[in-house]
Amino acid sequence: MKGLSLLLLALVLLSTRAAAAPPPISPASVAVLYNTSDADSEKIARAYLAARAIPESNLIGLPMPVTPEISRQQFETTIRGPLVAVFNQRRWWQRTKDKNGNIVTASNKISVLVTIRGVPLKIAHQAPATPPPPAAPGVAAHFANHNEAAVDSELCTLGVDGLPIEGPLRNQYFQSTTPFSEAKLPFLLLVGRIDAHTPDVCLRMIRDAIATERTGLWGRAYVDIAKKIPEGDKWLENIITANTQCGIPTVVDRNPETLPTNYPMTQASLYYGWYSGTRDGPLRNPNFMFKRGAVAIHIHSFSATQLRNPEANWSAALLAHGAAATVGNVYEPYLGPSHNLDVLHERLLAGFSLAEASYMALPVLSWQSIVLGDPLYRPFAHLKSQGGEVDPADREFRAINVAKVRWKDDSASLQARLREAALLGNSGTLYEALGLIMLDRGLTNDAMTLFNSARISFPQPADQIRQELHLADIDRAAGRKAAAVTRLREIPRNFMTVPERVAATALLQILDPPPKPPAKPAP
Repeated sequence: MKGLSLLLLALVLLSTRAAAAPPPISPASVAVLYNTSDADSEKIARAYLAARAIPESNLIGLPMPVTPEISRQQFETTIRGPLVAVFNQRRWWQRTKDKNGNIVTASNKISVLVTIRGVPLKIAHQAPATPPPPAAPGVAAHFANHNEAAVDSELCTLGVDGLPIEGPLRNQYFQSTTPFSEAKLPFLLLVGRIDAHTPDVCLRMIRDAIATERTGLWGRAYVDIAKKIPEGDKWLENIITANTQCGIPTVVDRNPETLPTNYPMTQASLYYGWYSGTRDGPLRNPNFMFKRGAVAIHIHSFSATQLRNPEANWSAALLAHGAAATVGNVYEPYLGPSHNLDVLHERLLAGFSLAEASYMALPVLSWQSIVLGDPLYRPFAHLKSQGGEVDPADREFRAINVAKVRWKDDSASLQARLREAALLGNSGTLYEALGLIMLDRGLTNDAMTLFNSARISFPQPADQIRQELHLADIDRAAGRKAAAVTRLREIPRNFMTVPERVAATALLQILDPPPKPPAKPAP
């Protein structure tokens, strides 16, 4: 790897340091809520308190139902009401009345509220006692009379009394580029949740966020565009563009199906995809794990409707397979009012925390979306500066990032330097990254050459299979179905004991399905 080391040294000396990331959220401004009726809830809460050096006085334990879904009355009497009392007693905020006589928050020492596993997840729909009024002007009909909501989303406006419970409320932090500490929105709490199917996964999420922040999150991104609704597809296309600009190698699937079963998604630090109701693709492989600290999100209306069964839906499954952070929905949010993933991703890349990025990307509150993971987690705090501790396992991904920033307007130099380093270091990672760059530019012949070089250079069978899948996908997109089928058939033969070979078999079922059995003759 001598060539790579020399390249890195040269790039570091030549590159200019970018502006620092936004400031971190102060631990003193974070409150942690747990359920005293659940022993594991307190254990996780105290672990998080210690990990982030949050003051003991910011810990809140309340007796709550132990069921994930509660009624509106239970929410008011066991969560919201007692929590308002705690904020009053601890003098965390000052509240006053607005011009309409409603109580609002004028100042607040707490900006982030962390709900811990054991705190109920969602509030069930409550049928009105009287016939509901018609939808207010400007309110979409599909929002009217819907009062089901995520507990966390309702807690965002904890300090404001008299708000309607039907439909969503506008999020005034949406699309912001300002750190929350400077946003002057005292009536808003950024609510994040540390929750998963087991307490151990919750503790691992905390550890992974802390550890990854020291080095930064480096690896490959995988974006699965399902071509379902143009708005969602556009979010994912914008993510691809953002990654290209900062040198994050991004594997893109634009086929109408989701990634095939057991797809070889190695070194996966980022995943964005849609649209299936329950986990599939790489998550069907029981041995698959995301890279430590990964951010992984799958768009689905009910991705977080439950968090206890990692075999169902998406949020629980993503976390069970090693992701540190995700976002999801507990009931139907409709696409537009859910997290706009391109905004979320771009704010993360800018160095904002998970909490800030998520609420900058969320158009509405008092609705269905939740944030899962350490809210203070800043996976890309070192991306712009190339700072942080250097993990040798990340050096190739760091090299790609620095090269892209250094020669962003000189593609010939970028390609030449990376190609030289790939050759000298026999680096499958660099060859594949270059192939993805060529593919993004429509230079498919160059891409195929580079993917072939990557296949030869990668030592691990799963990575070799992925290069074959890249090549088959190029043939498929070019209308060379026979060539794609031939290549896919060779994969199971050449990798008989590798679980990821199943991805080729799954694709063959789409491109070259077996003939249907003959119909049984009528008796």
